[in-house]
Amino acid sequence: MTTDAHLLIVDDDERIRALLGRFLRRNGFMVSMARDAAQARRLLAGLEFDLIVLDVMMPGEDGLELTRDLRRRIQTPILLLTARGETEDRIAGLESGADDYLPKPFEPRELLLRISAILRRVPAVEIAQPKFLTLGQLRYDTDKGDLWQGDTPLRLTGTESALLRRLAASRGQPVSRAELIEDLGRGGDEAEGGERAIDVQITRLRRKIEPDPREPRFLQTVRGTGYMLVVD
Repeated sequence: MTTDAHLLIVDDDERIRALLGRFLRRNGFMVSMARDAAQARRLLAGLEFDLIVLDVMMPGEDGLELTRDLRRRIQTPILLLTARGETEDRIAGLESGADDYLPKPFEPRELLLRISAILRRVPAVEIAQPKFLTLGQLRYDTDKGDLWQGDTPLRLTGTESALLRRLAASRGQPVSRAELIEDLGRGGDEAEGGERAIDVQITRLRRKIEPDPREPRFLQTVRGTGYMLVVD
């Protein structure tokens, strides 16, 4: 499947976020993730999404409360996920303003079909990913995957280009080494290199985009997790 849709996954379970993120990216979606309602609000304040996949049972503000509040301000489609599948819970979810409701556990294929059905029902919207990202004096073309310094293109290897594109799709959000291995290493030269190979590619990419690679400003290390692209 090929799509430009940008999805926001909101779930307090880190394992579920990672699994959904990998599955949906494999099926052509751009994916950002939030662990709770507060983080989701921060992302929504700066980005536009084509669809929100939102867990109902979260500590603090739950998915129903967040849905009701969002519906006062935005019309982004919302698909609720919950461990409760009773009819009254489904009705409560739809009455809160959600577009659909999928009880856990579910087959990933069913989630994909539900997402596709919702996106077909809504008018086409402008893609949230901007045309260019600014990294100091550099400009990154998100459509073509090209990196420019003024009018001069900077050469990236195939792996560096794929790595930068992957991090740009989740800019401002940490991406684990495991996700990078999964997304970039399948069947490629890095498949057996594991985390060390990713670290080497990050080091090489930093030499091209950072004013001081020893103190990275744009391609930051997130301790205990992986890496995050921070843009101007």
